[in-house]
Amino acid sequence: MLKTLGIIQTCRGSEGAADASARKLGSKSVVEWVVRRVTDCQRIDGVIVLADSEASSRILATLVPPDVPILTIEAKDPLRQFAEATEQYRCEAVVRVRSDRPFVDPSLIDYLVTTADAHEACDYVSYSSRDGRPAILSPVGVYAEWIRTEALRRADRKATLPADRREVTRFIYGHPEQFTLRLIPAPTRVDRDDFRLTIDIEEDWEHLLTIVDALGSDELDWQRIADLLDHQPALRDRMAALNRELAQGHA
Repeated sequence: MLKTLGIIQTCRGSEGAADASARKLGSKSVVEWVVRRVTDCQRIDGVIVLADSEASSRILATLVPPDVPILTIEAKDPLRQFAEATEQYRCEAVVRVRSDRPFVDPSLIDYLVTTADAHEACDYVSYSSRDGRPAILSPVGVYAEWIRTEALRRADRKATLPADRREVTRFIYGHPEQFTLRLIPAPTRVDRDDFRLTIDIEEDWEHLLTIVDALGSDELDWQRIADLLDHQPALRDRMAALNRELAQGHA
């Protein structure tokens, strides 16, 4: 049995564009970026990419490094898909990473696993924004989540609301009375309203290309990205405006 399995969840952009994971960022697809960053982690024992159909799996096979398995599970919703993945890949815990977060940071993932190992009663470990909410809900895009397998399966049995089925960990962090949560304060340099490193709309893509063009693709950690954005006030202002606009749209 694996101790910690990294599961990369393939995601589609909110504007209905083609799967964001297939787009090229530099010389690699976004999903390859994410896979390579997760496989760089020192505290993860295995990594898989999760596909929701055979058609998606065939596309991913052209994008994902051949040494990383692609698991196809045609479940009715993402929460069930993740629970079934842990039945096929037996593991004590999983680290969930979205495939449209190319700047997810290996060092932050390793710290999640280290924290979980130090607090054996935890069901869920992630980062928290300064407002107290899980940072995975923020548009910063460098974070992942650690979930104990038993907690994930319990959430799958109990969650009934469509939103709780659609967002894999929403039922867990939304019910602290049922699960033991540990939220680590996010690094202050990226816990900001004027940082946006997701791929949800087309303009996000343009911003990520700007960052890669400026920094290159090697050793692209969150500190280097923060250094760059600290010296790009116009870009930060636009990111802040997008964060406000999209937050109001989802309110």
